[in-house]
Amino acid sequence: MQRVQAKGHQRRYRDAVLGHQPKFRFPWRKGNRFKLLVDGGAFFPAMLTSIATAKSHILLEMYLFESGQVADRFIDALTAAAGRGVKVYVLLDDFGAFYLRRRDRERLSDGGVELASFNRLRPARRLLNLPRNHRKLLLVDGEVAFTGGVGITDRFDPAVHPESYWHEIMVEIRGPCVLDWQSVFKETWERSTGRFLILPRGELKGRGSRAGRVVLHARAAARSEITRSFINRVRNAERRVWLATAYFVPSWKLRRELRRAAREGKDVRLLLPGPRTDHPSVRILGRRYYGRLLRDGVRIFEYQPRFLHAKVLLVDEWLSIGSSNLDHWNHRWNLEANQELEDPVLVEKVRSLFVTDFAKSREIGLHEWRERPRVERLMGRLFGWIFSLTARMREGRPPQERQP
Repeated sequence: MQRVQAKGHQRRYRDAVLGHQPKFRFPWRKGNRFKLLVDGGAFFPAMLTSIATAKSHILLEMYLFESGQVADRFIDALTAAAGRGVKVYVLLDDFGAFYLRRRDRERLSDGGVELASFNRLRPARRLLNLPRNHRKLLLVDGEVAFTGGVGITDRFDPAVHPESYWHEIMVEIRGPCVLDWQSVFKETWERSTGRFLILPRGELKGRGSRAGRVVLHARAAARSEITRSFINRVRNAERRVWLATAYFVPSWKLRRELRRAAREGKDVRLLLPGPRTDHPSVRILGRRYYGRLLRDGVRIFEYQPRFLHAKVLLVDEWLSIGSSNLDHWNHRWNLEANQELEDPVLVEKVRSLFVTDFAKSREIGLHEWRERPRVERLMGRLFGWIFSLTARMREGRPPQERQP
């Protein structure tokens, strides 16, 4: 009885502090135009062109930002924009930008760029160092936005790594959703820096005919719009659920819905990294879920040519592209953001891309999975035990930090 009363008190306290929380912060908005950008050879030039033609302001929110050839190109473009009077604001995650050299940071600051770090790493803060800003976002003039899974690093550039560049998907956005993205950046900037951000007042101008919605994950709000949306869409799928993610450690709720959809005869396919990955331990951990998924009819494809870094969910004619992977770390600690959209032309392009990537993948069959080597079974159990232990240790959330 005391435990029930305590939970009720905690819920009332949370409601008093946070106020009434709608299920989704932003509504679906019509009048957008979306463009699919596949791999660094497409999205880096598009992003740099937008920076080069900026007239008012540039907002860049990025997790990975590492010194190298790609970083040099972006630093040159950003400082050139600042030099011609454009307001340039760059918010980098302090952990994700660990390998951005001091010289490059000084080039940005000396070049007139407003540079800030999200949640600076300090040993004394202990668990408060864990929340990270995993969003990837470029906004220019309140007119165009880019989001997906990109990082400002040579790893995504085919010109630098022609055989091993990371496979990634971005979406270019024009229309009313751009101002929602701008609102997201403004809030994160102000809470991270304590400095008010004054931007030109924009209008929700239509730039096309397609509908879209920005969905978020923010720890301090004690909710994940992205997770809620994913589960609802998979639960209500009519014929197709195709999912690509770089790190597959999904919640039991999502696994349950994927298996249920497959048992009901829906076409459920997972496109996951093969042996080429930057975190082999996460791949081993995620593979422990293959057995039950395969038994219920989920088809699993492991991408072979390069590291699959994309984060895409295609359900019937609905699509979500953004920063969020299907792993517990994302949904427990990180700031994430995705663009949802309904656009028949772009959905068909993504469907075609999935088909191409499936053909470049190795499909894992149930018989093959049951006959896998004993060492793979033992490794899966070991990593599963470690994950369960650390998850229990993290159940008590750290004190609320200032970031959202």
